[in-house]
Amino acid sequence: MKKIFIFIFATVFIFGATIKDTIHFKSLDGVTITADLYLTNPDKKTPFIVLFHRAGWSRGEYGEIALKLNDLGFNAMAVDLRSGGMVNGVINQTRLDAIKKGKNTTYIDAMKDIKAALLYARKHFAKGKLIAWGSSYSAALIIKMVADDKRLADDVISFSPGEYFTKYNKAPDWIKESAKKLRVPIFITSAKKERPYWQAIYDSIHSKKSFYLPKFGGHHGSESLWGKYDNSEGYWQAVKGFLRSGT
Repeated sequence: MKKIFIFIFATVFIFGATIKDTIHFKSLDGVTITADLYLTNPDKKTPFIVLFHRAGWSRGEYGEIALKLNDLGFNAMAVDLRSGGMVNGVINQTRLDAIKKGKNTTYIDAMKDIKAALLYARKHFAKGKLIAWGSSYSAALIIKMVADDKRLADDVISFSPGEYFTKYNKAPDWIKESAKKLRVPIFITSAKKERPYWQAIYDSIHSKKSFYLPKFGGHHGSESLWGKYDNSEGYWQAVKGFLRSGT
């Protein structure tokens, strides 16, 4: 394994190419997690971003986004969570393995995958800062999980979080209550109309925080950054501002 990663770094250093490598590792309950690894920056202190998708989707949400993060100087890993499906032609392989093994695939069950992915990234790839990035339900879960266990990430980027978990018998303020304990910097963004879904969460946070909203419109989750949308550049400028503030 070490020889493989040394070769990847050497290839990037010599040719300046973008490397995407699909990898597999175990979740906390033995489900096999599939992820796309984007390692293009050989500096050991390069921040590492772990990207989690929205409901019904897959790591395919980040094909375009991860490449741009590489261009900005960051390494990244886009993870399939078991609660998902398909987007941009990329089928969620973690979900398929969870179903094969008879495991539940709710938002709450995906917490096992989020924690496993962050710990795996910390151990194997993140020599510098580790950033947790979520979209929709995963954007909310990373706020709670990093607040409850600060070793999981050094920064949080949250696209369209909300209290999406009452259908799983969680309190209407489940995320907000944990967010009070957050001790790392956080950036929140969403479509303009979605602000009421996360405002109470944001207000409860006492750590360094910032947010961005477009003047009009916008989109749900990390899809906001896709280049096909006219206002994606505004989102990118806000994200870059947050990333640069911590590097």
